[in-house]
Amino acid sequence: MIRVLLADDQLLVRAGFKALLDAQSDIEVAGEAADGEEALRRVRELRPDVVLMDIRMPRLDGLAATRRITDDTVLKDVKVVMLTTFELDEYVFEAIRSGASGFLVKDTEPEELLRAVRAVVEGDALLSPGVTRRLIAEFAARSKEPAAVGSLAELTEREREVMALVGIGLSNDEIARRLVVSPLTAKTHVSRTMVKLGARDRAQLVVLAYESGLVRPGWLG
Repeated sequence: MIRVLLADDQLLVRAGFKALLDAQSDIEVAGEAADGEEALRRVRELRPDVVLMDIRMPRLDGLAATRRITDDTVLKDVKVVMLTTFELDEYVFEAIRSGASGFLVKDTEPEELLRAVRAVVEGDALLSPGVTRRLIAEFAARSKEPAAVGSLAELTEREREVMALVGIGLSNDEIARRLVVSPLTAKTHVSRTMVKLGARDRAQLVVLAYESGLVRPGWLG
């Protein structure tokens, strides 16, 4: 059973998400929070698998709450999906850097929300449809000079290649087709790369790909 915490200051939004999630046989809403401070308390108390976190909340915003969750080693298995009203919310970029596993717009289709919850539990990054490449392009535009990431030396040539393809927004299936391997093999390469680099999930792998200079602006096509 996948346990979800809903963190949003709008009661109606939480009620709608709760009704949808609780109707699934493999998902349950473990708790709710109306602000960032309450969300932190509930996460520490309940240890949910996934937190659906609104970016803008009173007392402590979702971005700060997410950073505290992802910085806490005790909560390393908790995945955070940010909720935003607008796809290109100015805070989405920082949310990914803060350790969020992805983000969704609040008016996303129900099927996409359910896919999101299940995907992040499996370690996949989740971004609203059509937004992945734009978000990565925005990351590239804001990136400073590449930082030295010594741990890249631990990667094999194929793992570096796979990491670069993740960095330009390709899914496991797309990577498999590009490299002429099976989707399972592609997924295995991605997983091993994340383990070697200590990345929480695919979203952080994208960040590392840019910060290390493995992927540069202009690679998107």
